[in-house]
Amino acid sequence: MGPHLYHLIAFMAASLVVMWTTPMVRTVGLKSGRVDLPGGRKVHDRPMVRLGGVSIFCGTVLALVLVWWLGGFGILPLQEERGVWGVALGGLAFFAIGLTDDLLGLSPFSRLVMQVAVATVCWHVGVSIDFLTVPGIGLVQLGLLSLPVTVIWLVGMVNAINWIDGLDGLAAGVSGISASVMLFVCIFMGQPAAGLIAAALAGAALGFLRYNFNPAQIFMGDGGSYFMGFTLAGVGAIGMVKTTAITSVLLPYIILAVPLLDMSAVILRRLMDGQSPFRADKRHLHHRLLNAGLSHRLAVLFIYALTLWVGSIGLAFSGIPSGGAFALGATGLLSYTSWQVWRQARTSSS
Repeated sequence: MGPHLYHLIAFMAASLVVMWTTPMVRTVGLKSGRVDLPGGRKVHDRPMVRLGGVSIFCGTVLALVLVWWLGGFGILPLQEERGVWGVALGGLAFFAIGLTDDLLGLSPFSRLVMQVAVATVCWHVGVSIDFLTVPGIGLVQLGLLSLPVTVIWLVGMVNAINWIDGLDGLAAGVSGISASVMLFVCIFMGQPAAGLIAAALAGAALGFLRYNFNPAQIFMGDGGSYFMGFTLAGVGAIGMVKTTAITSVLLPYIILAVPLLDMSAVILRRLMDGQSPFRADKRHLHHRLLNAGLSHRLAVLFIYALTLWVGSIGLAFSGIPSGGAFALGATGLLSYTSWQVWRQARTSSS
């Protein structure tokens, strides 16, 4: 079996499992009353099941188990194998934290403590960032700083995806696009095992859009967003940052720039206003687009185009053949979407 066929199997299997199980999860959620009620900061207008993360998690894990059973992971070096297990078990733990929050409700502090604890264990088993790129200096070994940098990266990404999960299909689409870009970069950089995780996550996220795109029939909840955020961060740590090329160290931050910059800007504005960085408000990019008069769908599609654009820059940056052509095409798409945004915002303000 060709090596890249396993990536296709992971993608397709995850997508099919998610599309098959999501209606079942929705039915169970409705019957048990596990729904998210409208009101406050919420943009939905009817009770919604918030357990879609169960399908996303099952789809990703079952696809990876299938590929492992077929021999797709091959014989990995010990360090790589530890990293893959670290991402798999870390994903399970973050999914469990998110699902517990969906079902029982956890305080922001207890969530953060659990996230830091899991991220610390993941660092210990090899999901780690060991060096960074400093402009003008190059690669800098982190040494003891590896632990805090890795924990901030993993926990930060989990919350970045969780925070953009505010519109139908937004977090699933952004995660699916980012995971797809990571898949190609991992394959190109000779990290097929990390690529398999990215392929399964991309399939699961994009399969979930079948029920989650506007108008959504189900939400992924914290279980889904925590799992996807951690898995994206984990693939970045074991699949890209492990290679010593200066460009590769920057790649995860470029590919995931949209949720990361959105979270950073919101935290900064809250701190400048003397508020808690964890205080929920309507300052996110998607809220601002809606306030500017954009339709729900156009706001989501614009953020997709933005995510695809930064992803294409990541492709070009990694040195992939035709990466420049992808970036050019994505720039054209973003330009067209931006024009539509400007047109709709101008119409609604007049």
